[in-house]
Amino acid sequence: MASRPKSAGSEASNAEAAFAQVTRAFAKDPEVTFGRLFASDGLKVHDKIFAMLVRCNLVVKLPKARVDALIAEMKGERFDPGHGRLMKEWVVIAPGAGDWLALAKEARSFVGGKG
Repeated sequence: MASRPKSAGSEASNAEAAFAQVTRAFAKDPEVTFGRLFASDGLKVHDKIFAMLVRCNLVVKLPKARVDALIAEMKGERFDPGHGRLMKEWVVIAPGAGDWLALAKEARSFVGGKG
């Protein structure tokens, strides 16, 4: 029996729930803030964005070599913020393509200088 395709609404709510778990993991970190960033929910450390939810995907800032490795492993793709220029240090991770919390922790460490 074929499975029923997920609706866009359930995909969005699943992604929001997964991102909520990520944000809760940083709740006790006094240097991390959560809020609306442009048209997305996101996390900042020292007023610098390190993770955000964009179109049902996790977007994190990591070193270029790490982004390249995730792309080579087919776990992500470069982030295009909408102006046609791919960002070298930003990667888009689809739900299920990688451990969102672990990647967000890497991004927090990279952007904030500690974990």
